[in-house]
Order: sequence, then structure tokens, then C-alpha cells
Amino acid sequence: MELLTYWQALKRRWWLPTLMVVLVLALSLAQPKPSRGYVATMRFLVGVRPEPVTQGAYGYDRYYTWLTSEYLIDDFSQVVSGSEFARRVSERLQAQDIRVPPGAIQGSTQTGKLHRVITINIYWGDEAQLRDIANAVVETVREESATFFPQAFAYGVEAILVDGPHVGPVLPGLREKLETPVRVMLALLFGVGLVLLWHYVDDTLYERDDVRGLGLVVIGEVPRVKTRKR
Repeated sequence: MELLTYWQALKRRWWLPTLMVVLVLALSLAQPKPSRGYVATMRFLVGVRPEPVTQGAYGYDRYYTWLTSEYLIDDFSQVVSGSEFARRVSERLQAQDIRVPPGAIQGSTQTGKLHRVITINIYWGDEAQLRDIANAVVETVREESATFFPQAFAYGVEAILVDGPHVGPVLPGLREKLETPVRVMLALLFGVGLVLLWHYVDDTLYERDDVRGLGLVVIGEVPRVKTRKR
């Protein structure tokens, strides 16, 4: 019986949840769309050249070469996201008459590591300029990687580009896709809550059951008269 009562209350004031949904949907659609921008993605494999082994000496099956490479991969992602690396990339761009502050490069660079491969992502607003920045990053990694690791410089640090750079638009994330539907759903629930609250504080008698709920006896009822349009 309670569910039927709630349904009647919702049917009586259906316009309130509808109004909330329409208002929230209109505000969401009226908000300016954020600029998508572009992202350049490239992947590197970083390691050291094997240490020369004297004939007749045991070389530990290149164990320390692989171990050094593991440490380099862990540290190199921090190097690429640092200010010194961004400064060197900025200097390369300046040599091509492209002025990009090092702070902007550092703030737009993200790095990650997966299966001993370093991934570098650079986010930028201009596609053509992003391609120049990505190429400068590739050149800096290839030619200056060893200078960041003096302890391994004698054996030679190598960074091999295994993928990219690929430049493309930034796709909307899951949060951006679900933001408007979630807002609409919350507006609908809020509107339903207002209807139920209104029904709770409303003391108007709409149905015969409302009268009986007060302990009174219904002795008569005026039927609704539907007027026909001429």
C-alpha cells in the first residue's frame, strides 16, 4: 500500500523531477567544452653495452649488464620528467627557432614504465609544434642519455626508440563521458526526494484513503467531472 501511495504522489507531482532533470541537462550542455589538445607517445628501451670480457675470464653471463639496465630503466623515467632534461629539449628547439619554455615542456610530460620499456607522453595544444617537441625529445634521449648516468657512462648508455612518436588528439576520458549521465541521474533522484518530502508535509486530502487514515468515515464523494472540449 505504501508503494502505491508513493506512486500516486510521484504521478501527482511528476513535473518536479522532470524540471530538475531538464535544468541539470541544460546547464551541462551549456558548459563550454574543454579543449582536447594533442598527445605524442613514444617508447624507448634503455640499456648499457656489455662490458668487454677478457678471454678466459668468467663474465657472469652478462648478469651485471642486465642488472645495470634494470636500474637505468627505473631511474630514466625520473630523468625524463626532470627540469634538466626539459631544458636540453628547449635548447634543441631554440636552435630551430622554436621557443618553448622548459617549464612548459616539463609540465606537459608524463612517463611510465611497463615490461622494461619507458613510455613518454607529451600533451600539447598545437599539433605541429608538438611534433617538433617530440622529435627534440627523441634526439635528446638518443644523444644525451649517457650524460645523466656518469656511473655507467664508461660502458655506453643506449636508448633505442622502439615505437613512435605517434601524435593524435586526446580522447575524452571515462569521467568526462559519465559526468553528464551521472548528473542527470542525481537530479532525478533529488527530484524524487523532493516529491516524497512534499508528500510527507502535505496535509491535503486527495483520496478516500487519506480520510480513512484520519479515523473518519467517508459518507460521500464528489466524482470528478471531465469537461469535453467543444
